Amino acid sequence: MIASVRGTLTLRDPAGIVIETAGGIGYLVDVPLGTFERLPAAGAEVHLLTELVVREDAWSLYGFDGLIERAVFRRLMGAAGVGARLALTIVSSLGPERTVRAIRDRDLAVLSSVPGIGKKKAERIALELADRLDDLPAAAPVASPSADAARALVGLGYAAALAENAVRIATEGSESLETGALLRRALNELTRK
Repeated sequence: MIASVRGTLTLRDPAGIVIETAGGIGYLVDVPLGTFERLPAAGAEVHLLTELVVREDAWSLYGFDGLIERAVFRRLMGAAGVGARLALTIVSSLGPERTVRAIRDRDLAVLSSVPGIGKKKAERIALELADRLDDLPAAAPVASPSADAARALVGLGYAAALAENAVRIATEGSESLETGALLRRALNELTRK
């Protein structure tokens, strides 16, 4: 197994980077978007943690600049129907902490927002992995009047999708409402139906 690669970044491209080691070997490495954005310019020295994925038709090397990113990638590949490409897409789209939070909370809307994941696959991922991510950190929920109003509506018994839609409609034309005002508007929207 190739656990890490250290060398000169000779190619910096979102489709794949190349790291040339002191021995002259160039490794093509696929990285998530977050890692790519934190990479230095071509010609600089880099060190990435890696995961080698061996398939029947190809060997692929995936690189990460943090332990959490690599750990989330590995866990995602443990779910049925999630290969290395989809795991990389999930980590790129959501980041490691938000991925962990979405799976633990079984937030299907967030998981389904990732390209290549429908509702059924999101359900399967959440079901299979929710209990296997306890040792990984999750992002704190985003505090905003919209998020608070949606949580309050869910607490009142409304379905999450219905609550989020009502809050979205309530914010149209007035982006700077406080939670109380936003909640009243959203409740009015829900009672009209």
